[in-house]
Amino acid sequence: QVQLVESGGGLVQSGGSLRLSCAASERAFSTYAMGWFRQAPGKEREFVAAINWNGDSTYYAASVKGRFTISRDNAKNTVYLQMNSLKPEDTAEYYCAAPHGPLLVTRVYDYDYWGQGTQVTVSS
Repeated sequence: QVQLVESGGGLVQSGGSLRLSCAASERAFSTYAMGWFRQAPGKEREFVAAINWNGDSTYYAASVKGRFTISRDNAKNTVYLQMNSLKPEDTAEYYCAAPHGPLLVTRVYDYDYWGQGTQVTVSS
């Protein structure tokens, strides 16, 4: 069982930056791809970014491409989401997740393990 704990959320003004972190309990962390998703009130959970097991392949939702960067440090069992040029529409609960394998995937149902979420609020 993989346990994931997100941190780094908060309140930021439009145009600002935040870096989210997700720490994994599993020693096999380096064998999993990882992803970030978000869910705004009244909306479905949506894909934000994903990274494969060794970090040499990434993929982003069109809405965040060029502003967000996903990265990982396998020595620390941690994945990051650097968010720059934040917009009010980025306001949501952000979740990290792990699929049951090393390959980059983007659909919610491809992911088996989820963190508890961290709130990001961007004021205009």
